[in-house]
Amino acid sequence: MPFRAITGHRRLVALLSRAIAQGTLPPSLLVAGPEGIGKRRLAMAVAETLNCLSPVESPDLPADACGACAQCTRIARGVHPEILIVEPDDKGSIKTDVVRGINERVAYRPFEGRRRVVVIDKADALEPQAQNALLKTLEEPPSATVFLLLTSAPDALLATVRSRCPPLRAGRLTATEVAEILVRETGMDEREARAVAASADGSVGLALEAAAGDVAAARTVAVRVLHQAARSADPRARIDLAKTLSGKTGTGVSEREQATVYLRALASLLRDVSVMSTRADAGVLANVDLGPGLEDLARSFDSERSVRAFTAVDRALGALERNAGDRLARLHGAAEMKTRNGVLCSFPKPQMLILGVVIRTSALEHSRVSCR
Repeated sequence: MPFRAITGHRRLVALLSRAIAQGTLPPSLLVAGPEGIGKRRLAMAVAETLNCLSPVESPDLPADACGACAQCTRIARGVHPEILIVEPDDKGSIKTDVVRGINERVAYRPFEGRRRVVVIDKADALEPQAQNALLKTLEEPPSATVFLLLTSAPDALLATVRSRCPPLRAGRLTATEVAEILVRETGMDEREARAVAASADGSVGLALEAAAGDVAAARTVAVRVLHQAARSADPRARIDLAKTLSGKTGTGVSEREQATVYLRALASLLRDVSVMSTRADAGVLANVDLGPGLEDLARSFDSERSVRAFTAVDRALGALERNAGDRLARLHGAAEMKTRNGVLCSFPKPQMLILGVVIRTSALEHSRVSCR
């Protein structure tokens, strides 16, 4: 994939292109950023540009791959012998023997292509011994080899490894960029793509994991729940709202997965509401396609209230994503549900978390809730 075909990351793409054109690309780089934002594509673009037989240039990109020559097409197909991809095994780790094998390969000059490129995807999965085995090569890198370490958790790497790899930060994509990728590469309907992208938190990976219909339906429900929560002071109505969010919009998903979809939709909406209430840049809105509906929500939630609600959603998501045990999740939900009178309800774990969120977003938080 040429640099020009990459969606987003324009400053990072320009930086890499310029470094290749000027011959100043470091022999090793640590590309850090959230999961699913295109770090692997950036690495493949570097590999193609370094080995392209007919490189092209433009005012923004002084060096770029043609995307059509034999080298580019082999790299794109994943069959180029000098592009080495290292990934975690089935147990989620990268063993020392794998790194030793890479060290042996890079000791020789590449037979095909100008440069050998070693891409270590999810580099934080390198075992400590494997990192130490890699360190020697990073300290004395072969002249014709470039190492690209990709990770969403750079702090998991040894400090000695990080010190040998200049860091590059890849940020999250905008919702518009995620939607553009979904439409172009999956053929998804634009409306569905926007709904999915709005709750994907800038990650194409998260967007692709979700079923488009489920996410679009979840956003519709989330909008309705926020409208009702903004006006509701009735404790039983809050419980009904939590049950609404606990229902499934599709098949083949667990209760936990469905709760996560709803909570991400709520988080995306509340983030936008906070942006609008503080009159910040409207260009960063994720749900801009909702138009007047989003403006109506913003009128119901001032800045303080939207931040409080977003915090509740974020905590609930954190509990689910950490795969919290039943007792921990219930404690979290209970903490969110406590009122001036002290209240506890017995709900299954995802519903408990969601009910806590609903109470935090409701108009009043001091009524006694009875769950019988």
